[in-house]
Amino acid sequence: MTAAEHAPDRPQTAVAAARARVRRLLGTREDDAVPAGVADDILLVVTELVTNAARHGGGVTGFHAELDGDDLVVSVADASPALPHTRPRDDPAASGGFGWPLVLRLSSRVTVAPAPGGKTVTAVLPLRGTPGEPESDPPPPGRTEAGDPS
Repeated sequence: MTAAEHAPDRPQTAVAAARARVRRLLGTREDDAVPAGVADDILLVVTELVTNAARHGGGVTGFHAELDGDDLVVSVADASPALPHTRPRDDPAASGGFGWPLVLRLSSRVTVAPAPGGKTVTAVLPLRGTPGEPESDPPPPGRTEAGDPS
């Protein structure tokens, strides 16, 4: 099953649309429902990926989600070639900076791939729970992976 579509221009609308598509997609698993806590984590990752593309990536240029066995694969394309990174926490009063580490922690694998006019960030999310500890920054430019090294 897939859910793919060009994301709307407004960040709030893009986030709401992406979350709604993923929620519908997860709902198609009638015989093997996704636990509520896992669904919440998945929706958090979707929110972070779309928000980051809108805020830091020059805008969301595409969104795709599909079930693949016991995983949900989510891809968000944006208009910036700049790689995502963890922001230093030098100023404890500063807001933000938690999204990328959350994405890395809740995903079993994250891939950042160059795309025409920007990049695509793909997260593989287990439908049965959290895979492990967070990675730091993604490796150098090009096709990069973070998460499970296998």
